[in-house]
Order: sequence, then structure tokens, then C-alpha cells
Amino acid sequence: MVWINGEPQDRVLAADRAVQFGDGCFTTARILQGNVVALEAHLARLQAGCERLKIHGVDWVALREEILLAAASRTTGVLKAIISRGVGGRGYSASGCEHPTRLVYLSDYPAHYLTLRKTGVRLALSSIRLSKNPLLAGIKHLNRLEQVLIRTELDQTGADEALVLDTDGSLVECCAANLFWRKGKQVFTPSLSQSGVDGIQRQRVIQLLRGLGTEVQEVSLPLETLASAEEVLITNALMPVLPVCQIEEWHYPSRQLFDLLRPEDD
Repeated sequence: MVWINGEPQDRVLAADRAVQFGDGCFTTARILQGNVVALEAHLARLQAGCERLKIHGVDWVALREEILLAAASRTTGVLKAIISRGVGGRGYSASGCEHPTRLVYLSDYPAHYLTLRKTGVRLALSSIRLSKNPLLAGIKHLNRLEQVLIRTELDQTGADEALVLDTDGSLVECCAANLFWRKGKQVFTPSLSQSGVDGIQRQRVIQLLRGLGTEVQEVSLPLETLASAEEVLITNALMPVLPVCQIEEWHYPSRQLFDLLRPEDD
């Protein structure tokens, strides 16, 4: 089911800048018992994305109501909320774009995440490198062509997810997840100052671990650093935390950190 500006429909105008330029941002949230998990964090993400992209005039009150109404129709599922700059402007110019488009979309929950909590995730190193762009780093903007290419390549392998580096060879994230690893009592996650998406669950894990007295170091390190990791995890708002059992020829039997962060609904 899809709602566009509060109306149930499934067509976006061809002139909308989401279609023309990928001009907007989005967030993807989990629905449990008719409620959106971490709703406030998802709305804050959208607001931060719009601020970074200089998209003004979003009716946030209406969007919240639309999200709540859509989620209430499902016991479980996935809700995707998109903000486009809307229709207007000429060429790349955003002049005249006064009414951003709100889109709320529902889909089924990916059941394989439940299986992967038990079996662990196999990561394959992607040959697609993420470009470095601090202006857009961290936010979930609508231009996901790099991820489309990564996923297309991943579909040709037997792996569950892709491990992605930037153009300098530093660890960044997965195709649709953030990355953590543990060495002894130290926990690391890639710095996202130059590329990647700062996920809701990534933020939650960092906050939770720091609250438990474990400092999470945000680092820019090469692939080889994972050779000596004792444990690797990936996260996103839907998973929300999955253990990694293998990356290429490296294996990770430990689940110490995963057990600490294990989802309450597991």
C-alpha cells in the first residue's frame, strides 16, 4: 500500500524531482504490533536529511499522522517514508519547489533476517567502491545507484550481504547495513564522515554500548583489519542486529557481542 501526500495512490508525477534527480531522502522502519519502532529517531533522520539537502516546507505533522495510520494497519512489516523536493524548478534549479512530496510505503518484513540470526551472515567483498563525498555522507538520500550496483553484483554470489570499501580501500559498511567488529573488549565501527549511511540502529548500538561502559571507536581502516577481529556484526533498522559468521576466508564463531545486543523479540 502506498500513500502520496496522505492519499492512497501508486503514481508519482513524472516531473517530481525524486524521479528527475533522486532529489530527496528516505528512511526505512520496522513495524511491530502496529507501531513504528524508533519512530522519533526515523523522523529526526528525515528532518536532518532535509536540512542537509535544503528541502524546506515539509508538513511534518501530516507525515507523522500518515506514518502512524499506515503502521496501524499492520501487525508486522516494513514502512518506508520518502520526502521528495516535489515538483518545480527548471533543470537542476530548485527554484519554485514549494511543496515537498510525502510518500509512505508498506511492505512485508523480510523473514530471512530471523533465519540469519541463527545461522549467521556470510559477507562477500564487493568490487564496487563507494565514492567519498562529505557533503552527503551519513544521510539516506534518494540517489542509491552505488547500492543498486552493489546489490546487482551480490545477487551473482551465494553470500547474504556485501562488504563495501570506499575508493581509498577503507571499510565503510554493507550494501544495506552498518558494520561493527570486536577485538577483545574493544568495539569498532567505520567512520562515516566521507561516505556511507549513519543508520538508526548503528546510532542505537553505539549509544547502548557506551551506556554499558564500552567505548565504540569510529575508525578508517583497511579490509585486512577484519582478519584479526574476534566477532563481526551488521545492523540496520529491520535486522536489527545480525552476527557475521564468514567474510571471504575469515570465520567468526564468537557471539559475545551479539548476545549482549540480541533483539528483544528474538
